[in-house]
Amino acid sequence: MTTKAFASSADLGEKQQRLEVLADGVYALTAEGDPNIGAIEGEDFLVCFEALATPVAAAEWLATLREHTDKPVRYLVLSHYHAVRVLGASAFDAEEIVAHENTKALIAERGEQDWVSEFARMPRLAKAAESVPGLTWPTVTFADRLTIDLGGDRGELVLQYCGRGHTEGDIVAWLPRHRILFAGDLVEAEAALYTGDAFHRDWSTGTLDRVSEFGAEQLVGGRGGVSRGTAAVEAAIEQTRSFLRVMIREVGAVQRAGGTLKEAFEATHTALVGDYGHWPIFEHCLPFDVSRLWDELSGIERPIIWTAERDREVWDQLQD
Repeated sequence: MTTKAFASSADLGEKQQRLEVLADGVYALTAEGDPNIGAIEGEDFLVCFEALATPVAAAEWLATLREHTDKPVRYLVLSHYHAVRVLGASAFDAEEIVAHENTKALIAERGEQDWVSEFARMPRLAKAAESVPGLTWPTVTFADRLTIDLGGDRGELVLQYCGRGHTEGDIVAWLPRHRILFAGDLVEAEAALYTGDAFHRDWSTGTLDRVSEFGAEQLVGGRGGVSRGTAAVEAAIEQTRSFLRVMIREVGAVQRAGGTLKEAFEATHTALVGDYGHWPIFEHCLPFDVSRLWDELSGIERPIIWTAERDREVWDQLQD
């Protein structure tokens, strides 16, 4: 029997990047289901949101951005700790690297293992992996809310912790003046969720409730296209919530019936594949998603650290 290629190791085709101008001085780069990133102009500086997986990949994004603005990067904001979001940070030459205090703690606790794990799962994103100088360390952290004055008449950028979700430390970036929200991986617009380090019950309830309360008119999720208009924004939030709720329902039912992790994976796959199976990274993510949720519903409060070896064990256990 043929074994499915590990994670996204066989996904080697280039994705078409698209720079979108969301408002004057507000940019998003999307790439057909690859990680999204963004930038916001201040009066005489830039705030960049996310850093991609390597400095070489980040430098390509910055070259595109430089077609629109030559302002220096004062702040690089990291929504959470995952390697494909943070290890390109050195390319930005930012004055400050900003993240939630939990993200800094997670980098210390599991950053090295996550680096090895994610680059093995998604080698295409690890462009010129040798260019990564080391772990990315935040220089500014906060617990609940941090406001950046953009200067002049540009208003402010609000960085907000909405609760445990995709990780323990996810933050969003909110532009009240334009009603634009950079939601990181707390929301995915037509892309499957990765929940291997998640807190599914918190995320699907209070955390997404707080994201919805911003009342955004444009939303940039972690992957997928930009959601434009309040209806599309709410649809992206609710499809994220639905993915989580279906997982909780299916994995919980198998556990209560005394079933196995593999049975939980099969039931969850069956329940989700019709609506979500055609979306990017669905097959890649689901084994890791179900494994973490199984642990969470078994009473393991914090995610077990993913290593390259554990990745492979879980993958092989849950494939046909």
